[in-house]
Amino acid sequence: MTCLLEPPFRCLPPFQPFSPPRFRCYAAPGAQPLPSDPDTETLVLPLDGPKERREIVRLAWEKLVRWSRSLQSRAKTDVLERTNKIVVLGGGSFGTAIAAHVATRKSPLEVNMLVRDPQVCRSINEEHHNCKYFPQHELPKNVIATTDAKAALLGADFCFHAVPVQFSSAFLEEIANYVDPGLPFISLSKGLELNTLRTMSQIIPKALKNPRQPYVVLSGPSFALELMNKLPTALVVASKDQKIANSVQQLMASKNLRINTSSDVTGVEIAGALKNVLAIAAGIVEGLNLGNNSMAALVSQGCSEIRWLATKMGAKSTTLTGLSGTGDVMLTCFVSLSRNRTVGVRLGSGEKLDDILSSMNQVAEGVATAGAVIALAQKYNVKMPVLTAVARIIDNELTPTKAVFELMNLPQVEEV
Repeated sequence: MTCLLEPPFRCLPPFQPFSPPRFRCYAAPGAQPLPSDPDTETLVLPLDGPKERREIVRLAWEKLVRWSRSLQSRAKTDVLERTNKIVVLGGGSFGTAIAAHVATRKSPLEVNMLVRDPQVCRSINEEHHNCKYFPQHELPKNVIATTDAKAALLGADFCFHAVPVQFSSAFLEEIANYVDPGLPFISLSKGLELNTLRTMSQIIPKALKNPRQPYVVLSGPSFALELMNKLPTALVVASKDQKIANSVQQLMASKNLRINTSSDVTGVEIAGALKNVLAIAAGIVEGLNLGNNSMAALVSQGCSEIRWLATKMGAKSTTLTGLSGTGDVMLTCFVSLSRNRTVGVRLGSGEKLDDILSSMNQVAEGVATAGAVIALAQKYNVKMPVLTAVARIIDNELTPTKAVFELMNLPQVEEV
């Protein structure tokens, strides 16, 4: 009897991609080994009962631990060591969480937050709290807030963009004169620009009038509150320039934040935008009390729709089953902290969209993105029944109950 155990890990922060360790396990006595492989450690063990199987698991785990420690001893930290200043554009919850996280990575590091609200600026500088979003969380002393774009950007080594998508273009045009053409922009914003259908990788270079502006998108299942509480989190950074992606990985990866890298910018951005619309649909199902069967059916259909469109646009299917795809979908569709899911729950419960949005102090990107998603689907000739239904509900042209009825009465199809 032969078994091959291959952990599906891509990389551990802040390391580069590697070949994971493998085991070949042979039943004894009488088992014949396979041809030798320098990357494979051979374990010859009896497989006669639970005790022997536990021994295989123990040895496999010990091998993983040794492998991990070996890589950690060779970890590169030069990017963090030579970084003196970063800037975070925006004073919202996620921008604040990222600022706090990076600031804890190196105490001499200057972390500037460019904010619009003078009250938030004062509370960060004088009380070390973001009074609007995290009044109970103390920020590191090296987080500094300012309303002066020139001062914030001067001498920055990295820039995190945390402005909502629909306001990003106008905001960036205002500060373009202060942005160094070689400053790497790391986008935290998820969505599509409503009128142009552009993603952040298209918005940022256009607004800054620099098609060569270094660009990275950061995405994945992450609530700002849990990041602030230093709970284990995993994200992905994607860039067409692998060197820049690796630099951001080194800058951010820590014992509580795992950073994977990718070259699939399109897949990461489209998944991040569409999952917000799907989360509204999931919330509607919850608000209508339609049950777990309905929820599972809707979310799986929505995932297929995201895959259909994203792959038509050139995304890799593996990206859509990773952190920025399936991972983010699970978080935003099933957890009550999700703003987009909350909008859906309240719509399903009978509230009006205007009343819902006016009562929220944060942006639910899926509301603005829904119409853009459907326009994009039309452009690429992709049918998206669930996400189209959400857009119709948001436009007040379909009630949640009527949308469910029409979705359930669509023709029966072969699963693809």
